Amino acid sequence: MDSITTDFWDVLLWSFWFFIWIAAIIVWFRCLLDLFGDDSLSGWGKAGWAILLVLVPWLGALIYVIARGRSMTQRQIASAEKMRADQEQYIKQVAGSGTSPADQIAQGRALLDSGAITQPEFEALKAKALA
Repeated sequence: MDSITTDFWDVLLWSFWFFIWIAAIIVWFRCLLDLFGDDSLSGWGKAGWAILLVLVPWLGALIYVIARGRSMTQRQIASAEKMRADQEQYIKQVAGSGTSPADQIAQGRALLDSGAITQPEFEALKAKALA
């Protein structure tokens, strides 16, 4: 048997380093995604950061997080707020206007009285509200 599989502490140490590498790779990819998702950074700035992240990945990711960590957080929060607002708008759109059939008929009657719609259009609105 291999010595790595027989010594518990060696297995634990290898597992530790494995998870450190996985965490470092995740941070590196997060930096790349943030870099190319940032609209405020110029093309030359993105190119410079990309070169740094490719040539010296772990040091580059560390420098990126130190230099741009606060703005990374702000962009992530803004993105989450935009997604939440879009979701709420979609839910409201799908759920409908929330008015009762009587309100819809009254609005249709007001449109009919003002001459904006004709009698057949009013009847169609009324049928839709009651359906």
